[in-house]
Amino acid sequence: MTSSLCQKTPRAQLPLPRVSKQKLIKKIKMVLAAVVLLPFLYSGQDRPGQLEQVMQRGSLIMITRNGASSYYLAAEGATGPEYELAKEFSDYLGVGLEVSVAGAFNRLFDMLGNHEGDLIAANVTRTPSRELAFNFGPDYLETATLVVYRRGQRRPESLADLQNLKTMVIAGSSYEEALLEAQEQYPELTWEARSDVGIEDILLAISDGVIDTTLVDSSIYNLHSYFYPRAAVAFSLPGTLPHAWAFPPGSDDSLVQKARTFMLQARNSGRLQALNDLFNGSREGLNRTGMFQFLEQVRERLPSFLSLFQQVAADQDMDWRLLAAMAYQESHWKPDASSYTGVRGIMMLTRRTARQLGLTDRLDPEQSVEGGARYFMQLRKSLPPRIKEPDRSWMALAAYNMGMGHLEDARILTQKRGGNPDVWKDVDKSLDLLSQEKWYRGLRYGYARGFEARQYVENIRSYYDILVWMDTRDHPLLVAKR
Repeated sequence: MTSSLCQKTPRAQLPLPRVSKQKLIKKIKMVLAAVVLLPFLYSGQDRPGQLEQVMQRGSLIMITRNGASSYYLAAEGATGPEYELAKEFSDYLGVGLEVSVAGAFNRLFDMLGNHEGDLIAANVTRTPSRELAFNFGPDYLETATLVVYRRGQRRPESLADLQNLKTMVIAGSSYEEALLEAQEQYPELTWEARSDVGIEDILLAISDGVIDTTLVDSSIYNLHSYFYPRAAVAFSLPGTLPHAWAFPPGSDDSLVQKARTFMLQARNSGRLQALNDLFNGSREGLNRTGMFQFLEQVRERLPSFLSLFQQVAADQDMDWRLLAAMAYQESHWKPDASSYTGVRGIMMLTRRTARQLGLTDRLDPEQSVEGGARYFMQLRKSLPPRIKEPDRSWMALAAYNMGMGHLEDARILTQKRGGNPDVWKDVDKSLDLLSQEKWYRGLRYGYARGFEARQYVENIRSYYDILVWMDTRDHPLLVAKR
């Protein structure tokens, strides 16, 4: 007996409609045409291209990292090598620029793949493995890969020497790729790859002796070496690394082609080289010893006065980092500092100036800092309104050091010599002349040690730049003592 589950139920026999051969061929052609068109209707080809999306949105979104080599907030606002170049690209396109910051280096490409931005501009090197996954614009920089160690320690001379050292690199970087390749030849080569730190943290770890070495490209090292005098180059790896912007993968290269045209124009006009010189050029100011001493005092003395500088600066509508830089130049943040000329306190005020400001105790840090800030702002306010920032502050600093009368003499001398008396870089060139008789003889206030005022302003600007750099990165050394 056959089970009912296995029995076949006969289908009803329905008559088939009669279709002519010509109509059947026509229907088949229509179906085939629909099948051919289907991928184009639903594959996204009807969506705007990358360039068109940017133009419709009215902004270019750059994916980047917060750091000296890419993008950061300075006293004047957003800046950085990558930011400035991307800003000029967005201006070239006629749109605004938006910034999307990745929390870690290895998040950059994830963000691009997730359409969180239009391009990566973050000091990224173009490697074969990355070219397989993304489109790249033209190379705009070539750098060497450096091995950096702590100055004073035994200098490694090759990758083989790193086998017994503690090395740290940024996870997902080209430096890690280089170590992976080298590990085939040196099996005992080990390192720690970190995704939760930036290059500043790693260089600080080298300076403090927490790790022995790291790998970094030459442009990034040049930007940071000024701030880490204990970090030194051990050797460089063979060859160079090309840097380029990364774009989303796929056949749509409309935005890439615009980037190629822009980069070509920027290179031919000299603008690309000018931007590179702006951020990578040689720094004037502190030597390595001066920088080392300053960073030591940032660690040891600044925490005790950080809150005071911040509060007084806020009350006086002044940048606290400039106030702290002035105090360091004056006294190295020593409240009981004094000199043979009779100036005393953390801001090294004269007795006369303190009396004019209504201060009763120049050695009291609160009185000294408040008085010094108030005096600086008075000088700054007394300058002609047409003098703009930051020139206005640099001139006020010079007046703080040598007096407003001598500054006015320097401005008059600048104008006589064909310079602009309202621009600091022109006035700065005249300061040394205040100590030369043939120049100061005809000036109202006569001789002045203008070269000291020049060095005074230069040093404060250097200290100020360092504090701004640390402050905009939540630097671990920049913490107030509670």
